[in-house]
Amino acid sequence: MNCILLPAANFQHDNASAYINDLAQIAHVNKVLGAKVGGTLKVGQLGGSLGTATIENIAADSIQLRDVDLTIDPPPKLNLTVVLALPRPKVLRRLIMDMTALGVNDIILINSYRTQKSYWQSPMLNRLDEFVLEGLQQGVDTMAPRVTLQKRFKPFVEDELTSFITNRAIVAHPYSALSFSQYVHQQLTKPKAPNGSVLPSMVFIGAEGGWIDYEIDLLTAQGCAAVNIGPRILRTEAAVNVILGQWLLYSQY
Repeated sequence: MNCILLPAANFQHDNASAYINDLAQIAHVNKVLGAKVGGTLKVGQLGGSLGTATIENIAADSIQLRDVDLTIDPPPKLNLTVVLALPRPKVLRRLIMDMTALGVNDIILINSYRTQKSYWQSPMLNRLDEFVLEGLQQGVDTMAPRVTLQKRFKPFVEDELTSFITNRAIVAHPYSALSFSQYVHQQLTKPKAPNGSVLPSMVFIGAEGGWIDYEIDLLTAQGCAAVNIGPRILRTEAAVNVILGQWLLYSQY
């Protein structure tokens, strides 16, 4: 945790004081940070601002804070929606955390041909808010991404997709002839709309094994450009971080 995020209900007296009652956060303060009474913590209010607070008291089940000073705006979100084929439950936590820490604005978990039906019954899906909180605390952010589930691929692509695209869309596909860098270069040579970006506003990333040809055809029929990120075939978690890292590199253009 690079900051301790608290819900609005944990702040008192016009946000001048607050308390920590989440056991994982308390353990982090005690065991990882080794903080003591009188020490300073980096804190934030979920959905609000970031800042600091002084530890007033430490108990087994709560930590009281005083002199709370929330004056720092959270970092801007990426103008990006990630549509991710629901991955194996064991990697779902890491993927949600990483996408949240990187600043993704919207996350859509979708069914795909290579998504096993059992994944949709995983108890991990009931813990998405927990994983988002971990990602926010890692990335020092307070604004949670919107996470939604789409269990039907074709109806979403054919009936809803266009309403989500604000500035083009791409689908990661290792067998595409067009690379991501070539795609960006193409966009740089085109007239730029006011407040526009060379980067698309939506990216589709498959689970292990990627998308099948039928899914690629459906997406490209709706205007998604298929791009590759190099000759290597990556695991889903590696592909997500490599692809989203491009937004950190190119977002200035």
